Amino acid sequence: MKIISNDKLIKRYGTLGKYLNIAALVVLFGGMALTYFRADLFYVALIALFAGFILSQVSVFFINRWGRVPRPDQQITSSLKGLTNDYTLYHYNTPVSHLLVGPSGVWAILPYYQRGRITYENKKLKQKGGGIGLAYLKIFAQEGIGRPDLDAKSDVEKITSFLSKKLASEIPLVSAAIVFTDKRADVQADSAPIPTLTADKLKDYIRRQAKENPYPIDLINKIKAILPQEEKNNRKQD
Repeated sequence: MKIISNDKLIKRYGTLGKYLNIAALVVLFGGMALTYFRADLFYVALIALFAGFILSQVSVFFINRWGRVPRPDQQITSSLKGLTNDYTLYHYNTPVSHLLVGPSGVWAILPYYQRGRITYENKKLKQKGGGIGLAYLKIFAQEGIGRPDLDAKSDVEKITSFLSKKLASEIPLVSAAIVFTDKRADVQADSAPIPTLTADKLKDYIRRQAKENPYPIDLINKIKAILPQEEKNNRKQD
């Protein structure tokens, strides 16, 4: 499998997340100090605490995507290890964050690091379990699950629009996969309209799609030709 990754963007945003986190801690501790030592500045302290909380949430956004160890792109790469060189995996250099192109087709891959039990109910993915610890993480260290289905729909639309403008031939079918990367995630969402699975099942799913619905090789090559090309800093992974 070929991997083409925007390492400069990853490094830049990862560093930004670290600095935002430091700034958030400074502002939060400053606000706390004011509440203890300057009662007359109580409202200033409240503003500082609120600003620190907002900064912490922004830093969580950046760190969870570009500063985590391992990062989401690394987890996706690892989960797809073993695919043939007919596949190319693009990280942060197409209209979507993670794109896989190969014999199974064009796939927007959306990683989610939330743990707990993931179910599909009332046309939505829901996160359950985890107790008080998980509730704490949702506030201070982990974003909520949000609406992965809407995110996936948006990514599919972005890639479809991009390819329709670049290709003179037929517009290829674009698919999406929602992937939970935390080993503590228990995904029970077989009824979800968009494939929703854990990272350890992603490769087998992609291989199965290639066997059941193989993509025309000429179309694959046309798509790859208009996407970022391999550079010497990128690599192949067998």
